[in-house]
Amino acid sequence: MIQKISILSLLVLASAVSHALEVPPADEQIAAAILAAPEDLREGAAVVGWKSDGSPVTLREGTNNMVCLSSNPAAPRYSVACYHKDLEPFMARGRELTVAGISGRERTMIREQEVADGTLPMPREARTLYVLSGDGFDPESGVIESPYLRYVIYVSYATPESTGLSTQGSAGTPWLMNAGTAGAHIMINPPR
Repeated sequence: MIQKISILSLLVLASAVSHALEVPPADEQIAAAILAAPEDLREGAAVVGWKSDGSPVTLREGTNNMVCLSSNPAAPRYSVACYHKDLEPFMARGRELTVAGISGRERTMIREQEVADGTLPMPREARTLYVLSGDGFDPESGVIESPYLRYVIYVSYATPESTGLSTQGSAGTPWLMNAGTAGAHIMINPPR
């Protein structure tokens, strides 16, 4: 099943990449991406965006501990994210695998194994990720249309026993996803 998904993902990606993606200008990608960060951390955040061939590119170097990612134009939903710079190796590896056509469970398993092998750094202390999704970005007003902000706190190898959190998701209540793994994280999904 994983192989079939990967082959299908690769074909979809190859089709998308063979046609140049319509990518917003760098200043628009930056303006939208930083909206996921707390306001006081936006100005100094590094920003990773996208090139028309579907590959990621650093659009702005950072001066603080935040990295922001602009919305991937090949993705079906508009979504920007900002996270602590210590998560960048883990996130960058995820982007690399996605560009290679590897997604879902297979991508998760690869990163988990690389963290276990010591070839992919992953912080053991808590690190935050902010995800802002919506219907698009209006460059004139500088706002995400129909915004929804959720919070993720990575706590590698956390379990329900070590945190007191359930592994059952529900709106407005923190819960633990991927318990016991390097990618374990607390999800906080405010009610819409």
